Amino acid sequence: QVQLVESGGGLVQPGGSLRLSCAVSGTFFSIDAMGWYRQAPGKERELVAAISTGGITNYGDSVKGRFTVSGDNAKKTVYLQMNSLKPEDTADYYCNAHIRRRYGDAYREVWGQGTLVTVSS
Repeated sequence: QVQLVESGGGLVQPGGSLRLSCAVSGTFFSIDAMGWYRQAPGKERELVAAISTGGITNYGDSVKGRFTVSGDNAKKTVYLQMNSLKPEDTADYYCNAHIRRRYGDAYREVWGQGTLVTVSS
């Protein structure tokens, strides 16, 4: 059973920083990409940032220049460094991974449980 374990959410003041981590556990063949999505109350889930195992990154427009996604392939972990946080960044943040269970399989999406980030004074 493949699982994603997230950590690092919490309460931070506007302008502050937080770092989220997400580690993959379980048995599988490979990871194609990992990333972060978020969902605020009453809104749809949206892409925050993603990174492929080759290091190619993709960011949502609202976080470009403030957030940085990085990965450690050996640790099977993805990080999200969030700087200059704004109240509108408040949301549940979900880790996402594209994982191939066996050689030759198509990838399937795996989601974490979510971690709450609250930006408020």
